[in-house]
Amino acid sequence: MRFAFRADPRRGMTAKPAMLRAGAVLVLLAAWQLIAMVRIWPPVFVPEPAAVWRQLVRTSTEGYSGYTLAEHLLVSLRRILLGCLYGVTGGIALGLLIGIVPTVRTLLGPLVTFVRTLPPLAYLSLLVIWFGIEEEPKIWLLLLASLPPVAVATAEAVRGVHEDYLNAARSLGASRWEVPFRVVLPSALPEIITGIRVAVGVAYTTVVAAETVNGVPGIGGMVRDAQRYNQTDVVILGIVVIGLSGLLIDFLLQTLDRRLVPWRGRG
Repeated sequence: MRFAFRADPRRGMTAKPAMLRAGAVLVLLAAWQLIAMVRIWPPVFVPEPAAVWRQLVRTSTEGYSGYTLAEHLLVSLRRILLGCLYGVTGGIALGLLIGIVPTVRTLLGPLVTFVRTLPPLAYLSLLVIWFGIEEEPKIWLLLLASLPPVAVATAEAVRGVHEDYLNAARSLGASRWEVPFRVVLPSALPEIITGIRVAVGVAYTTVVAAETVNGVPGIGGMVRDAQRYNQTDVVILGIVVIGLSGLLIDFLLQTLDRRLVPWRGRG
């Protein structure tokens, strides 16, 4: 009896992007090492990858500014989680109102757009005056950074729900208060999740600004302190940690998207 084994084509399709990403990282590291070796710029501007690795080991074991790298990162992630939790919740509620109620859209739509166009540093000083220099201004800053993208995405998604869905729900006996939560919100869910991904990205880019005021412990506070003393290797380490953790968070959100909206792209 002869057995024939077939290679799974999906395995090659999965391995190829991973190999391309790994190759791109290796090329980037090689170019970085080459630039550092030829000393186009002094090490204080462009340290070698090995120097950043040494700082990774040192900050993970001995710490920096009194806290380990993991402690800095976890504090920043906690701030992002709280700020985004409040911002996403408020953004969905506000977006539903803007999308469903024309009067609310007229009154609050321009205000949401106004806040969305402001850079975070524009109102950070005001938040510090109002709430002091502890945790409150940081959470409020991240809330204000994450709320507008979710509100805009939710409002546009709600306005794009087909009228036939609403009429069908009403003809089946859905009440006035059931339609937004049982028809409109599920139909708008794909765009809402996309807005949440954008909001989390905005909040993560804002965390360094949020932690410029009494931000230690915090990954942004660590980067700020290192910048003051020209410790470029620590600054680069902080940037890499922020980027990698941001990629992980976005991957988790994409996984949640596939679980909650399995029909996306299949219609």
